[in-house]
Amino acid sequence: MTEIGSRIRLIDAVEKVTGSLKYGSDFKLPGMLYGKVLRSPFPHARIVSMDVNEARRLPGVKAVVTGLEEDLPIYSVAGENYPDERLLARDKVRYIGDEVAAVAAIDEATAREALKRIQVEYEEIPAVFDPVEAMREGAPRVHENIKQNIARTIHIKHGDIDTAFRDSDAVVEATFKTPLVHQAYLEPHSAVAQWDFQGRVTFWIPTQSPTLARMTYANALGISRDKIRIIQMPMGGAFGGKLEYKLHPLCALLARKANAPVKMTNTREEEFTASLPRVPMIIKMRAGCKKDGTLLGKQAEIVADNGAYLNYGPGILLSATIRHDNLYRLKNVQTDSYLVYTNKVPTGCFRGFGCPQSFFAFESLIDMLAHEIQMDPADFRLKNASQSGDTTPHQWYFGSCGLSEAITRSTEKADWYSKRKALPAKRSQDTVYGIGIACCLHVSGNRSFLPFFDGASANVRINEEGHVIVHVGEPDIGQGSKTTFALIAAHELGIPIEWVQVASLDTDISPHGLGTFGDRSTTLTGNAVRSAAIEARQQLLEAAGRKMNVSPSTLSIEEGIIASSQDSSLQMEFKEAAQIVSFERAGATVIGHGHFVPPNVCMVDPTTKVGNISCAYPFVAQIAEVEVNLKSGEVKILSLTAAHDLGKTLNPLLAEGQVHGAVAQGIGFALMEEMRLKEGKVTNPNFKQYLVPKAKDIPPIQTLFVESNDPYGPYGAKGLAEPALTPIAPAIANAIYHATGIRITELPMTPEKVKAALENKA
Repeated sequence: MTEIGSRIRLIDAVEKVTGSLKYGSDFKLPGMLYGKVLRSPFPHARIVSMDVNEARRLPGVKAVVTGLEEDLPIYSVAGENYPDERLLARDKVRYIGDEVAAVAAIDEATAREALKRIQVEYEEIPAVFDPVEAMREGAPRVHENIKQNIARTIHIKHGDIDTAFRDSDAVVEATFKTPLVHQAYLEPHSAVAQWDFQGRVTFWIPTQSPTLARMTYANALGISRDKIRIIQMPMGGAFGGKLEYKLHPLCALLARKANAPVKMTNTREEEFTASLPRVPMIIKMRAGCKKDGTLLGKQAEIVADNGAYLNYGPGILLSATIRHDNLYRLKNVQTDSYLVYTNKVPTGCFRGFGCPQSFFAFESLIDMLAHEIQMDPADFRLKNASQSGDTTPHQWYFGSCGLSEAITRSTEKADWYSKRKALPAKRSQDTVYGIGIACCLHVSGNRSFLPFFDGASANVRINEEGHVIVHVGEPDIGQGSKTTFALIAAHELGIPIEWVQVASLDTDISPHGLGTFGDRSTTLTGNAVRSAAIEARQQLLEAAGRKMNVSPSTLSIEEGIIASSQDSSLQMEFKEAAQIVSFERAGATVIGHGHFVPPNVCMVDPTTKVGNISCAYPFVAQIAEVEVNLKSGEVKILSLTAAHDLGKTLNPLLAEGQVHGAVAQGIGFALMEEMRLKEGKVTNPNFKQYLVPKAKDIPPIQTLFVESNDPYGPYGAKGLAEPALTPIAPAIANAIYHATGIRITELPMTPEKVKAALENKA
């Protein structure tokens, strides 16, 4: 029997490691054309004229589309009904990389040549690249109808912040900056689109949410949603960066124009110049506490650099504004946040959804407070940690909370207290050693994302041969959710996991689901799969009961054998029961339907922003040990201890893999990753120049799992993937401070920045 908690490898592991798995960028159709996009070379310019005749005359070119010719609806992602973008620029371009025209040709070389033959006359106009400058009177307007380039504002206030600071024995403040960073997935964005004779388009795309994509692309193409079918392709990495993306409807636009299937795949340079990287932020924050460590108040101002067009920036800003307020028992908070347009690449979702930026500031500030009152940073966190049963000022309710246990177990494993007393200390003439801690929380599902519905549904189908197929609405984006769903189904059905297949998502067949984001898959979809498997199991037991002439309540399934608890001689194979049901129903198969609607969740109030947005909240405590070279400023991570409250460990092997991957991304965010821009142009648009962590940069990782048994998660489980990244940067920053006495407040913490800070201190 497949047990919950077993170490089970990915069910598609062999396909992946042998290279036989066909990803979106591998997919082809007969007679397929190849599409390419002409992009703006200027950060801000009016389009005076465009001549595409020479491109159209080029042999092999089958379609050319422009924003001047196509009368298309405004492009806006699902849930963000805000008219600021078109599929192709019409009046002006707003960043280097803005889509101006697109072509489809018999091969990529011909398509690239056609782009060269499109003549566009631009009139350059002043651009703005700094979000603070963009907010000032007189700054160039990225969108003429938006005053001071402020796309969104959020103002929240709970408690009495002025009294909190007056009553504080210690108050600290600092300004923190986080950079533009790319998701750095290995597979670039790719799409294949084909229309049929009924005016219906099929997309073969790797996307995190086929449902959201259908909504967005239907609006962008001016058709109804029932005219769109999406077949989910295996995905070579996403990390938030593969929700809706303009390349997909552009591909469909070309396919419709050419009356042939079209494929489009970004180059790596296009990925860096025209995809949707993480939102950079400038965060000014202050906090106060009593001498005994009681946290009294926090005040912040956040300026988020949205780039040229809205994507999920408003939701990301909301997350950065409120989530960190819920980590500790903090009653007095005030934050003013601004989402600002600039003439830079548009930004979007990235693992953590605004939390890595805000927690870098908040958890650095928590350490600063602890230092100010001469209290151990871990003890400070333990004193203020949220607990199970708490309701926060933002009305988040914690049905489970393992934060205190995560802090305690991580400090024990890392030998925290002994090392804090013995250190900082020199390891050699030129190096010093330090240790730092940071924490975070996240969501398992996000009710504030879309107003339409929440939860998940699933079907478990068992054919007459006993083969089980699970259908869900949330795609596996590489994190292993297919394996998790197969594990849950196999466990409930009492069969080996090898008998279970999880179908790839097809919107014509699969249940309607919101997609894979916000750590919702295990908690929400896992519950739905469990419910569906239980219903399917009941149908089998009823059929077996009729055959054996016993009550179904006396039957159970183990290792694929249905047996009676009252008479051990009464047994039946799982496959035989499935066949009985099928034959009784004239060939119809067993189908279990399941769904899960998370209880006690709601949309946030549009004004106050309060509301319990998730049925479960995971917590994390991470400890980093670092070595700092006093001459070069180089920071080397010696070890990392990560304790994660994931509710229940369904599959330790995959859980550990999630932590390891998150640690790698967190190290990149902390120490090396940054998309460098000069006058709006990305100057490091490839993996040779854009540095990501390599194997040698990853330290030994001690992974601990805290099982708080959430009341709403399947078997008590909740999310893991996103929060595992968030505390890395502040933990490293706090360790650097412990080692050197310098506080780095700007990411990435490169050797140059560390060396400059050391020199300034000296």
